[in-house]
Amino acid sequence: MVYSNAKYPAVISKIVRRYELIDHTADLMVKAYGKTLEECFANAGYALFDQTVDLYGIVPNDTFEIKASGSEPEELLYSFLSELLFIEDCDGIILCELEVVFVDGGLICKGKGEVLDRSRHRIRSEIKAVTFHMMSVNADEPSVTVIFDV
Repeated sequence: MVYSNAKYPAVISKIVRRYELIDHTADLMVKAYGKTLEECFANAGYALFDQTVDLYGIVPNDTFEIKASGSEPEELLYSFLSELLFIEDCDGIILCELEVVFVDGGLICKGKGEVLDRSRHRIRSEIKAVTFHMMSVNADEPSVTVIFDV
């Protein structure tokens, strides 16, 4: 992308995709990418929030810490995304910045965002649940794939 106006010098910026939507019959399938699996997990969380609310309107005013555990990578991803969906559903928390660190038997996510304000934020859709169906964690690529029940 080339920026060329008086405020910014001409700059070429390489945009790294966080996630992509994959065609799926009834639900929402997401493949998240990153340089590391930790970044892939964070980008899958970003995708969850981005599909429910337009994240461009979310201000990273508040900091939240989310913990999840799991003995297998897919179990950990499921637990993490389910925890994010829980805080969104129960507390109305929407995160626009996520940083994941793996710890022994789990992960810690430091997220920034704010409480949903329906008068100010644009709602996109509702995610009802995270599913195990076709979930995968690929350390070689690295990437993660998950289906959200909508």
